[in-house]
This record gives sequence, structure tokens and C-alpha cells, in this order.
Amino acid sequence: MRITASDHSSAGRVRTFGLLLLLTIGALFVHGYHPFAEDAEIYLPGIKRILHPQLFPAWSEFFTAHAQLTFFPNLIALSLRITHLPLNTGLFIWHLISIFLLLLACFELSALLFSSEVARWGGVCLVASLLTIPVAGTALYILDQYLNPRNLAALASVFVVVRVLETKYLRAALWLAFAACVHPLMWFFPFIFSMLLIALEKFGDRIQKFSDLLPQREKAALVCVALPAIPFLHVPSAAYQEAAKLHPYFFIQNWAWYEWLGIAAPLALFCWFARIARIQHRPQLQRLSLASVIYGVAFLFAALAIDLPHRFEALARLQPLRCLHLLYIFMFIVIGGLVSEYILKNHLWRWLLLFAPLLFTMFLAQRALFPASAHIEWPGGAPTNRWAQAFLWVRNNTPVDALFALNPEYMHIPGEDEIGFRALAERSRLADWVKDNGAVSMFPQMADEWQEQVQAQTPWPQFQLADFLRLKRKYGVSWVVLQQPGISGLDCEFQNSAVKVCRIP
Repeated sequence: MRITASDHSSAGRVRTFGLLLLLTIGALFVHGYHPFAEDAEIYLPGIKRILHPQLFPAWSEFFTAHAQLTFFPNLIALSLRITHLPLNTGLFIWHLISIFLLLLACFELSALLFSSEVARWGGVCLVASLLTIPVAGTALYILDQYLNPRNLAALASVFVVVRVLETKYLRAALWLAFAACVHPLMWFFPFIFSMLLIALEKFGDRIQKFSDLLPQREKAALVCVALPAIPFLHVPSAAYQEAAKLHPYFFIQNWAWYEWLGIAAPLALFCWFARIARIQHRPQLQRLSLASVIYGVAFLFAALAIDLPHRFEALARLQPLRCLHLLYIFMFIVIGGLVSEYILKNHLWRWLLLFAPLLFTMFLAQRALFPASAHIEWPGGAPTNRWAQAFLWVRNNTPVDALFALNPEYMHIPGEDEIGFRALAERSRLADWVKDNGAVSMFPQMADEWQEQVQAQTPWPQFQLADFLRLKRKYGVSWVVLQQPGISGLDCEFQNSAVKVCRIP
């Protein structure tokens, strides 16, 4: 494979955009697309309610609490109204755009760090191959398999750093403003990183002289000094404790040893990258690497500071170790660039030897996560997942004001594939144990209501007709979604091999 030098001509830009588009399509086929899965249950109902205000008349606060803090649902809804695209088609196009723009941002950053074209594309290819790799213990991917505010904030964050390195501060500020508009937390990390880059530009010589005074062992100690500090934590309220325990990644003391390694390893690698960059006279790479080390250590101490004392425990929901999301993107860009420049070079067989097993492994990992669903859920296609079929029937055959109850842990049932009921069925339901606790973990004032509703649906597998009638009297529940074989005494208007949708008499 011969990769020619880059140029800034129109033909060169067209070629770059064409290759990025191919990488975007390739990433889609490797990582899949699941528009109603996981956190789509939080974000998608907000879009649908803007488009159709009559939806979700009951208990909408479990998703509107998030929606009120971001312009994301307004942005997507506005784009759909302007283009007159169907919702599913619009979501799919936005998802492709988010992948493309993230890869474009990575390419521009790689171009600032490496002079050779092969290194630039190596960094971008590695990021594209690892979009759905877990980021240490943060419960984040680099890019999710569905559209959400984090995806847009991620690409904006990389553009912020690129523009700061180019000293185009106005453009950086605009990208930062966009990130802040779509995600109330994730914009803070590129802001801090940018401030570090600017500080290193102004005071880099002094920092480097201080660094030179420290032997390598002491530098490593600075990176890892806080790792053994893992005390016990006491949570203030029973309701909040129920929600918080489902989010162990909030509390660094709950991380497993390999998740701690996910903090230490990138910082150690960036120390090494900084040394390589200094020896090879790569100022931008050196500056990025030094900023990454300072940034990572600072947020590690911040995570420890708010996790350890009891009085600061509520601040853990700010999740300072989400800083690792940006670090992982930079780490893969640099690793991919160095490996391509010094090992892969222009040898096609070497590229295949590295990327073919990697892509196949990532593909298998996604199939394991969503085994009962199509790998790519194309817009307008009929769902293959049995639960999704039931939810779609609910959307098409029940009143808009119908209130449903499901197993509070329905998203964890094998074969359900974490498909969101509200996101797909477009109907109100009582609080669940899996996703609504995410709203509670960020908005503790909702904890008591959430706990009461979850307890009212527990233990769901043992429920009989009298229990469903109790839910109807207390909350006005009129329909339930049950696993097969269900129970007697209910009028079940839809069923397949996995699910029944039944009316409560």
C-alpha cells in the first residue's frame, strides 16, 4: 500500500474526505447501530416529546430532568422539522455524521502531531477500529452505537484541542460552546485540557526544567501515588444508595484493579510519548503528552478528593474520571501514529496483520452485547428482536396516554438487549431499576419517588393478577409487558415467543 504525502489542494481534500467516509462506513459495519438501546432510553424520549408533545403524559421527569440541561433534543428535533426526515432516518444520518466528524477531528489532530501521511492515517484508523472499546471504569465508550449527546460532545472536544494547538482560539471557543450546549458535563474536560495547552505554550520551558530534575522512577511515582488510597464510603440516604450502587463507576474506590490500570497505563504512556517527542523534536506531540499527564493526574486527585470524604460524596456524580474519555482518544491517535510510522509503514500485509484481528474482535464483542438484535438496525427495517417487536406493537396499537408497567430489570433480561421501552414504544411507564436510576443518581430529589415505584413492582417475576390490579389502583397502570409464559387472568393482545403485551382488566 502506497500512501502519498498530504497536500492542501482540492483534490487532496476530496481524497481525505473520501477516505474518512470509507472509514465511517467501515466503523458502522464493525461496531453496529442500535438506535433504541442503552442510554437512548434517556435521550430519545426528549426528542420525541418535542416533536409530539402529547407523548409521555405520566412520569416524564425521569427523562426530562436530563433533557432540560441540554439543547441536544432541541437540535435533533429542529433538524428533523427542517429536513422533514422520518425520525429513524434522521437519527441514523446524525449518527453517521458524528462518526465522520470525530474521525475528521482525529485526522486533523494527527496531522498536527505527525508529519508523515502514513502516521496520520494510522492514528485515525486505530480510533475508528476502537470506537466501542470501554474507557477504563467510566462506563463510557469512545463513541456509542447510537446517537446521544456524548457522541457530539466527543467530536467537539477533539476539535477544541485541535484549534487550540493551531492557536485559533475563537474557533476553539465556538466548538467548546457547542459541546457545552449538547452536554452539561463533558465540555469541562476539553476546557481544562485547553487551558493546560495554553499554559504549556507560555511556561513550557520552566515546566520542562522541573521535569528534567526528576528521575524516571519519581515521575512514575507521581502518576501512581494516589492509586492505593481506597477507603470505605457511606451514602447519606437509603433511596439514593439504591440508585448509586447501580453506578459503581461514580466512586473510584469501587473500581477493579484492571480499571485502575486503565488510569495508570495511559498516564505512563504519555510520559513515554513526551520523552520520544522531545528526543525527536516534535513540539506539538510533546506539548499534548505533557498536558495529558498533568490533566490525568489532576483529575485523578479530584476524583479521590470528592469520593473519599463523606461530606463531598454527592459530588461524585460529576464523574471527574470522565476525563479519561479524551485521554483515550489522544492515546489511540498517538499509538496508531507511532506504530504506523515505525512498523506498518507502506506495507499492506502489516496493516492487515494488525487491523484484521482487531476489527474482527471488536465485531464479535458487539455481537455478544446485542446477540438477539440485528447488528445494524437500519431505518425503516422490521426489528428482529422479540422485545423490540412487542414495543413496536405497543406504539402502533395502544392509546398515547396508556401507562405501562414492566419488570423493573427488563433491560437486563437475556435477549432484551437493553432496548428502551420509552424510546421505542413511545409510551409512559413506571420507573425501572436500570435506566431511571441514572436520572436519580444525577438528581437525588427524585430518589424517593423512584424507590417507591420500583418497590411497588418488586418482586415482578412472582406477580399475579392481584398485584397488577394493585398497580392499576395506585398508579393507573393499564397495560403490562410480560415474559412468556405470562400469567392467567389478563387479556393479552400481542404475544411472540418471548413476550406478551396484556391489558389489565
